[in-house]
Amino acid sequence: MEQNDDSLKLMIIIASTRPGRVGLPVGTWFVNHVREQGGFEIDLVDLAEMKLPFMDEPNHPRLRQYTHQHTKEWSARVDAAEAFVFVMPEYNYGFNAPLKNAIDYLLQEWQYKPVGFVTYGGIAGGTRALQLIKPVLTALKLTAVTEAVNIPFVAQYINEEDRFVPSEAVERAVPTMLKELTRWANTLKGMRTSGK
Repeated sequence: MEQNDDSLKLMIIIASTRPGRVGLPVGTWFVNHVREQGGFEIDLVDLAEMKLPFMDEPNHPRLRQYTHQHTKEWSARVDAAEAFVFVMPEYNYGFNAPLKNAIDYLLQEWQYKPVGFVTYGGIAGGTRALQLIKPVLTALKLTAVTEAVNIPFVAQYINEEDRFVPSEAVERAVPTMLKELTRWANTLKGMRTSGK
């Protein structure tokens, strides 16, 4: 995790876990873009590397009575974050199961924090998945930022070196989304601290 006391603690989650995924080059590009902009302490979570098992806690997440070390570690990381960005694919008009699984492990750790999105897919650029995840986030008292980075026909932007090279429109969307994410994080900070 990159450290800076004045920076917003931002967790970036690469949601895709399948072999040959586009999510890794897209996520790598986005992380580098955020680093260049500055102002963020980044905790990069690659769900493919994290390998969270399918939800295996016996107690409801609201109790925070975790029995497994992987859950305790995940809880601590999410709890420390002040904002999130999900780098997520669209599968069959929805978001992918590993992301839903990672979300469902926890409850209080997510509350009163904003979420930005980098979505990708075919013609819809992942926007259908984005719309389906919003009710899930609302149930956890997360705030979905309206401004997003949506990438249609993502395969055309992957070069021969397996690097993501975005269009100018995609590039321009990043600072707009991050600015709004920061505003919401600062606004929601009072709600998080007043509840403790």
